[in-house]
Amino acid sequence: MSQASFALAPSPAKNAHMGRRIVVFGASLAFLSFLDRAAISQAAPVIMRELHLSPAQMGLVFSAFGITYAAGEIPSGRLCDRLGARLMLTRVVVLWSLFTAATGWAWNFSSLFVIRLLFGLGESGCFPSLAHMFRGWLTPEQRNAAEGIKAASARWGAAITPLLMASMLAVMSWRWAFGIFGVVGLVWSAVFWRRYRNPGDENPAQGARPISWSKLVRARSVWALGVQWFCHYYGFYFYITWLPIYLLKARGLDLTHEAFAATLPLIAAGLGSLASGFFLTWVIRKSGSIALSRKMFGYFAYGGASVLLLTSTVVHDAGLAIVVLSLSGFAAEFSSPISWTTAMDIGGENVGSVSGFMNTLGHFGGALGPGITGFLLSYTAHAWSVVFYVSAAIYAIGALCWAFIDPVRELDLRR
Repeated sequence: MSQASFALAPSPAKNAHMGRRIVVFGASLAFLSFLDRAAISQAAPVIMRELHLSPAQMGLVFSAFGITYAAGEIPSGRLCDRLGARLMLTRVVVLWSLFTAATGWAWNFSSLFVIRLLFGLGESGCFPSLAHMFRGWLTPEQRNAAEGIKAASARWGAAITPLLMASMLAVMSWRWAFGIFGVVGLVWSAVFWRRYRNPGDENPAQGARPISWSKLVRARSVWALGVQWFCHYYGFYFYITWLPIYLLKARGLDLTHEAFAATLPLIAAGLGSLASGFFLTWVIRKSGSIALSRKMFGYFAYGGASVLLLTSTVVHDAGLAIVVLSLSGFAAEFSSPISWTTAMDIGGENVGSVSGFMNTLGHFGGALGPGITGFLLSYTAHAWSVVFYVSAAIYAIGALCWAFIDPVRELDLRR
């Protein structure tokens, strides 16, 4: 077995020590990942003005990341199964940091679009590799809380971005701001390479067994898990792309108040992830059923998010509308820990491949959502309610998906 193997379990002492370390690594990386993704949304008004971009073009720029990120998830997840998280995550962070910095070099729509495509490709494999790392070092019970912390950190990375970018843009250009974000990522990758080891590094052996891709793509649970993740990210990406513009154009907030208001739904989303991760373990103990608990969380997450998103369209007060959107984000994030822990359980030693498949479909949602929003706004004379109707319908589909997922049975993906 290889450095990526799960068969060679580390000693209890090492497991406890490395377990704490990898939760810190996972949380900090998730934070940086979403901070870098969301940075462009706060800078979007300035970028659109300087580069003379239309709303439709800006929507395509928002979508560019998700296109290549999704395309690279399955091969990157499989490589992580074979090579281990240490090498894969170092590669991921170095490349995405370089292309984050390169965003500040764009001079027109085409150059910005290509750079964001490369940024997405560079970051592909990040979260499947984190899932691989969590499964390798944490017990099943520990994973619920760890996933909640990781997901919360990701959302809070996106949440702090509007205020952080607004502060930075007050003293520097958007080009310099992206350069600074890139440097921070390179520092993280150097620390990770030095401090992290894969579970089997002391006894290297053979890599993950060959996988039957035909079995994987025929598995109903895998498809349903991926489709509900598509629904999750279709809705979520509104908050890190179009929300600042929505608050400026539709709700009439000035730049300072908009930057503060844009953080609230993302803070609420992080609290939803955190609550889900810790509350899930308690519910499982009370119900005695992992499968039932995860399904109920899935129904609550997407059903609640859908109803609240529809409610926001009839709220006229800007402050109350932000509260309702925040509650929608809170509810939707109950799906995050259950999605990743389900991928770990049904994927087994092929967790990178299964979670990569799930995240591929998820980020197709992340790629399509901002672009569709841009075109809807262009062709409905900026009817923001239509945008929310579409997202609410997609959330409802996400709830339905959980009726078709067996969230505990490990799949036999052997050739």
